[in-house]
Amino acid sequence: MTSPSSPRWGILGPGGIARAFTSDLRTAGLDVAAVGSRRRETAEAFAADFGIPRAHGSYEELVADPEVDIVYIATPHPMHAGNALLALEAGKHVLVEKAFTLNAAEAATVRDAAAERGLLAMEAMWTRYLPHMVRIRELVASGALGEIRAVTADHTQSLPSDPAHRINDLDLGGGALLDLGIYPVSFAWDILGEPLSIAAAARIGDAGSDTEVATIMTHASGALSTSLSASRGAGPNTATIIGTDARIDIDRVWYSATSFRLVGPDGAVREEFRSEIEGRGMQYQALAAERLLAEGRTDSDVLPIDETVAIMAALDEIRSLVGVRYPGEE
Repeated sequence: MTSPSSPRWGILGPGGIARAFTSDLRTAGLDVAAVGSRRRETAEAFAADFGIPRAHGSYEELVADPEVDIVYIATPHPMHAGNALLALEAGKHVLVEKAFTLNAAEAATVRDAAAERGLLAMEAMWTRYLPHMVRIRELVASGALGEIRAVTADHTQSLPSDPAHRINDLDLGGGALLDLGIYPVSFAWDILGEPLSIAAAARIGDAGSDTEVATIMTHASGALSTSLSASRGAGPNTATIIGTDARIDIDRVWYSATSFRLVGPDGAVREEFRSEIEGRGMQYQALAAERLLAEGRTDSDVLPIDETVAIMAALDEIRSLVGVRYPGEE
């Protein structure tokens, strides 16, 4: 399928994350053509807030809209696969919020459906597209850190303890891992590649979902990565890449547009990077998707769809290790 040089965005699921994303689309001057919700009044209110020309009272109407080329999917995790397939079957490209799906099997189904139709299916892991992460990958590739020995990151927040809240409810894909842990796990993968082994421990809340989860992964180079994710207490939310010749210290909040320093073994700062962007920075993933479509490509070079599926498999393994299973899973 060919798309116009400026793809027209449709927003599926106008919740909080969709508001942040759409605001950044507007900041970047991108074309937001329509929004769809299960309730027309919700879609109309969202459209009014952002000056979106069309509001649809169902997801089916949104994906059928001929003025929409690419659909941003921002519903809870268990709905991602079904919503993505709905859009793909209507001939639309998709940018799907992370976690991409509930598990690897669902992710593979979405990947295969997109491939069959020659469409883009891309995970909205916005961190990978931010300017500071682009520069970090350049430094790693240049050998500035020497041999990378370890990567560590935390994603820790103080979120509601109500068992019915989305972060805790297993029916909604709740748990710290899928909402928060996806960030450091994907980060370690980005720097060190696919893990060879995974160890994990977690604390399980009253709702049966993980409230804290820690991981240790080994990678092909021999490097180790560690992560801590938690929904009941806010930590530093920083990250470090440790090499034999230097390290990179990423400031809070490391997964958003922030600053970092390249530091030598003697503590001397060799390079300092400060993000200067407009908005929150979610527009960079959208701009990347638009570039891919303009070039006639249907897979991200920054986060290929096969890697997204493999990361979901790693999250599956972590959940298996700590004993978290979602309703309907085998």
